[in-house]
Amino acid sequence: MIDHTGTVALITGGASGIGKAIAEALRARGAQVIIADRQADLARRVAASLGGLAIPGDLSDPAVPAALIDEAWAWKGGLDLVCANAGTGVRNLVLKEDFGAATERLFAVNMQAPIRIAQAYAARLANANKRGRLMITSSENALSLPAGVRRSRIGAYAASKHGVLILAEWLREELAGAIMDLHVLLPGAVYTPLVAAGVPDFDAAPKELGLIMPERCAEIALKGLDLGLFYIPTHAHIESDMRPRTEGVAASLKALGLT
Repeated sequence: MIDHTGTVALITGGASGIGKAIAEALRARGAQVIIADRQADLARRVAASLGGLAIPGDLSDPAVPAALIDEAWAWKGGLDLVCANAGTGVRNLVLKEDFGAATERLFAVNMQAPIRIAQAYAARLANANKRGRLMITSSENALSLPAGVRRSRIGAYAASKHGVLILAEWLREELAGAIMDLHVLLPGAVYTPLVAAGVPDFDAAPKELGLIMPERCAEIALKGLDLGLFYIPTHAHIESDMRPRTEGVAASLKALGLT
């Protein structure tokens, strides 16, 4: 287990849900935490409870990620870990998706902001001749169409999470081990405020969701960091949910006479 005593960690979306649980887990390991969230008052309360710093901001604004890194870096003169965790969702049938303002914001927060954060963080690390660590929160929906959410109308959300996953994979290729360690958290169903809005009672949640609490997700996330994993999945069913795609491609290759 990594001792985070003295570690300075920035967590976006850190005022609630997975982000708050990660911040609390890091603080318990000795880290100094920075809570970034568009919920300004809540961010300040959470940061105060952890003896940390709050930086309010809306990551759908393209200028905010770089400014966030600058302010977080300035707090203690460096930044050892960034958890690009902030996310948002919309629900709509793909056939009715108009890609209006709500969906544009979805892609800005879920896909573009983590990469803008990575760019700004990499520049800071390079200029300071330091090494850092970045964990981007994607989703099980980046990898498949999970059985537990097939009637949830989250196609655009899944696309944004798939987008940030492939961008992170390309970023890993481009970095080739330089500047920072890179990780992608792939949560299944976690009882965040976003999920709780549709499932008010945790105990009444459909069993196929495999719903877990944010604290359990944070525990797995930090274990993934300890182990140096790039992919950090939180549920065993994620692997089986991926099989229809890989098996479908294999069957097509066979039918086409390409195997």
